[in-house]
Amino acid sequence: MKSICCIAVFLASSCIFCYSQAGIIAHRGFWNKFGSAQNSLSSLENAINLGVYGSELDAYITKDGVVVLSHDNKYQGIEIETANYAELLPLRLPNGEPIPTLQQYIDRVKQQQQTKLILEIKPHTTVENENRAVTAIVQLVNDGGITELVDYISFSENICRELIKCNPKHRVAYLSGNKSPEELKKEGYWGLDYAINVLKKQHPEWIKEAKKLGLTVNVWTVNSPEDISYFISQEVDYITTDNPQLLKDVLESKAGAAQL
Repeated sequence: MKSICCIAVFLASSCIFCYSQAGIIAHRGFWNKFGSAQNSLSSLENAINLGVYGSELDAYITKDGVVVLSHDNKYQGIEIETANYAELLPLRLPNGEPIPTLQQYIDRVKQQQQTKLILEIKPHTTVENENRAVTAIVQLVNDGGITELVDYISFSENICRELIKCNPKHRVAYLSGNKSPEELKKEGYWGLDYAINVLKKQHPEWIKEAKKLGLTVNVWTVNSPEDISYFISQEVDYITTDNPQLLKDVLESKAGAAQL
């Protein structure tokens, strides 16, 4: 009787692990909540409070070397790469917060050990600026002592190459969706981080291929219950979403059902 109970517990635990293995990544933070905004300090705080695997952010470097958070290369008409940080200080996000710096994010993340920064370094207008951004960002992360709390992502092959060259142990995932898992493995990537259409319609076989090669698989931006369930069934490692609470609820529901 005791052995039967142990087997039942083991099987239930195995099912829970299967459903819960998809780490939740809040796209631009958990901003889809009252009083928050994308790439804001409050969106990071919300993600940490929800207990997700990671909070994604978008980073640019200013002319005078300050790394700030913004999805677009311009904010309220000011081009970030050619502006000094002082020019951005008066600007406000939709919720009234100032544009945050990466240093502010680091200062908050280092106070805990659960939620990682999924740090997207945006393509810049020149290779020189991309390299400046990589150098500055890696220095900030290292100085902040949060190397193990940062995963790097980018659409720029140059940025990814620089990150890998700087430290082959950097966890770097590629976003553009035009490289096979085999190519990524040869180039020293940690994983792939591709859009829904790439991994569901164009190359669904890449999920299994990547996992066989030891690469991590992340998919973005997954917002509907149907797509969430599909990628959970495909056993991807991470799911990036604008609705982290919904994703968490679905995962917990499936885990609960597996126990019945």
